[in-house]
Amino acid sequence: MSSAILKKESKIAKYIGFVTTGTMFSRILGYFRDMMVAWFFGGGLFADAFYAALRIPNLFRRLLGEGALSASFVPVFSEYVTTKDKEETKNLFNVVFTVLILALLVVTSAGIILAPQITELVTWGFKKNPEKLALTVSLTRLMFPFLLFICLAAFLFSVLNSLKHFFIPAVSPAFLSVSEIGFILGIAPLLIVENQVKGLAVAVVVGGLLQFLVQIPAIKKNGFSFKPVFNFSHPGLKQIFLLMLPAMWGISIDQVNAFVDTICASFLVEGSVTALYYSNRLMQLPLALFGIAVASVSLPLMSSSVSKKDIHEMKNTLSFAIKISSLAILPAMAGLIILGRPMIKFLFEHGKFDSFATSLTTSALFFYSLGLLAFSYVKIFAGGFYSMKETKIPVKIATICMVLNIILNIKLMEILGVGGLALATAVSSWVNTVLLYIYLRKRIGSFGGREIIITLFKIALATLVMSGVCYIISAFLLKQLMLKVFGTIFIGILVYFVMVKMLKIKEVDSIMSVIKKESPSLNE
Repeated sequence: MSSAILKKESKIAKYIGFVTTGTMFSRILGYFRDMMVAWFFGGGLFADAFYAALRIPNLFRRLLGEGALSASFVPVFSEYVTTKDKEETKNLFNVVFTVLILALLVVTSAGIILAPQITELVTWGFKKNPEKLALTVSLTRLMFPFLLFICLAAFLFSVLNSLKHFFIPAVSPAFLSVSEIGFILGIAPLLIVENQVKGLAVAVVVGGLLQFLVQIPAIKKNGFSFKPVFNFSHPGLKQIFLLMLPAMWGISIDQVNAFVDTICASFLVEGSVTALYYSNRLMQLPLALFGIAVASVSLPLMSSSVSKKDIHEMKNTLSFAIKISSLAILPAMAGLIILGRPMIKFLFEHGKFDSFATSLTTSALFFYSLGLLAFSYVKIFAGGFYSMKETKIPVKIATICMVLNIILNIKLMEILGVGGLALATAVSSWVNTVLLYIYLRKRIGSFGGREIIITLFKIALATLVMSGVCYIISAFLLKQLMLKVFGTIFIGILVYFVMVKMLKIKEVDSIMSVIKKESPSLNE
């Protein structure tokens, strides 16, 4: 590998390292928060109502916030950062911020007013339990302002990423966990049961506000201020809006699928909605640490390359993103399949969260894990299209896969219950991946397919050896639950690292150069 390529890849790996570090901290707090919620509320009526209600602002969050906004805003803003002067860039920032606040105030107000109708649509199955439905409506109303703050936070996240500042945005979600944990430990025991879960909903809103506020100092440090600018004819705003309309659908496919999953799960045995949430949370850890981290870094870098009309550099970034994410995601997928049940028992089977809830969650996690690699690839491949300001192709593919997911949900939930819903999501994501790859290759040509296949083969071989060792250790050697989980993970990482070095997977060189502080500084 040439020194120039190693230097470039090391820089990308360094950015990914910042995102992964911040995300790791956020996720650790997030799991502790989930453990507290599971211990305090169990897996029954209150937890089902809370997580079903949380799905609703989260869906709109993806439509208006970190999903569609990032996909449409980052390429345009990156172009301004690369090719325009500072004042034009600041003006675009303020125009978008002003319009975003106005739109979010309208949507939030409408959501609070129409909460009964929206909730009934999302949780049809709850109609058989009027108490559960009424509680979900109340929680939806309480949590809708979360949408306002979290979408503003997502906007600042996109700005900082475009400016190649990655750590603060990645660590900001930790404040949502801080808010919820603080409520459970300090206030919830003083309230009656129904007010406890309502108080938790308020804590979610407070957490969203904190997630927005913590990013403001970094924004101001980069010379941006928050001034209302009502220029609805701004050319940059028009460009973002035209990109955002289709992206609102395309980038939100995972949340739309989660929306459909929640509807289907509401017809299954009580606890199914909660099982989907916790299994998805576990699956999301490696996805967030590596898949989403890589996608978050690669989108602004590819957008910058496209702005400079350097497609070769863009393709190199895309190829490296696929290989570096696979290096972490594939062994993580194997680990979740092998250690799913003991991890769920260790994390959640406390208090009111019983063995039946563990079984439901384990079933969903197993099938979700089969699609983990696809979930990562979809975000990276879609980012390739978005960097070129192309949203129509991902939208068409996402729509096909959404229909496929609905059909598979109906068929598989009858056979596998809550596990069938997770399997439907995994299968539709693999179809999404294959179609995105085919059309992206048609659009930009080859981006190192032969090298990617060779690297994937080596990663798969290293993962296979690691999986065999982990299975033997967890099934036959380690019996104590905590030791079984963490001991197996530790040994698995060591075995995988040795195998990766033996197989000479060259992408590790970029990571090692960062660890050895050989990579360029962030100011280069």
